[in-house]
Amino acid sequence: MLKAQARPVHLYMEANPNPNSLKFVANFMLAEDGVSFDYPDLESAGNSQLAKELFNFAAVQRVFIASNFVTVTKTEDVEWSEIQTFIRDHIRQYLETGQPAVQVSFDKDPLFDENDSEIVKKIKGILDEYIRPAVEQDGGAIVFHSFQDGIVKVLLQGSCSGCPSSTVTLKAGIQNLLTRMLPEVKEVQAEGI
Repeated sequence: MLKAQARPVHLYMEANPNPNSLKFVANFMLAEDGVSFDYPDLESAGNSQLAKELFNFAAVQRVFIASNFVTVTKTEDVEWSEIQTFIRDHIRQYLETGQPAVQVSFDKDPLFDENDSEIVKKIKGILDEYIRPAVEQDGGAIVFHSFQDGIVKVLLQGSCSGCPSSTVTLKAGIQNLLTRMLPEVKEVQAEGI
C-alpha cells in the first residue's frame, strides 16, 4: 500500500445562495471533474473518511465533495461565525495528510452511458457543459436522473439541496435553457428536494 504524501493545502471559504451552506475551496482537485459525492448523513459517508470526520461536528448536517471543494451544510441553530474556522481547519489538516477526500475508482465514465438515447446524451451534454459549472460555483451539483414523456428529472446536491433559491434556479435557469435548446424537453423537475 502506498503511503499518503503530505502536501501544502490552501483553503478559502465562499458563501453561496444557501445560507446554511458554506463552500471550502482547495488549491487542488478532490474529485474527478464532473463527479460529485453527496453525503446527507454519517451512514452515507462510507467511502469518505473526511465526510465521516466532519459529521463529528454536531452542527454539520450534510457534506458534499466535488472537483476542488467541500460544501458543508450546517444546522439552523448555529451561526457560521461560531464554527467555520473549526471546520476549515479540520478540512485543511485532513487534506494535508495526503489522504483522498473520497476513496472511489471508476471502471467507466460515471456521467455518460453508451446505452443512453440520443436525447439523453444531449441533455447530459447540456447539463455538463452549461449548467454544472454554474451550479458548482455555488457549491452544489446537478445530476441527471431520468427523461420520460418530455420531463427531465435531476438531482440537486450540495448547497442546492434545501436551498431557498433552488426552485427558481431550476425553473428560470435550467428548464428555460433545456426547453430552448431541445424541443423534446417540456419540463424539468428536481427529485428529492
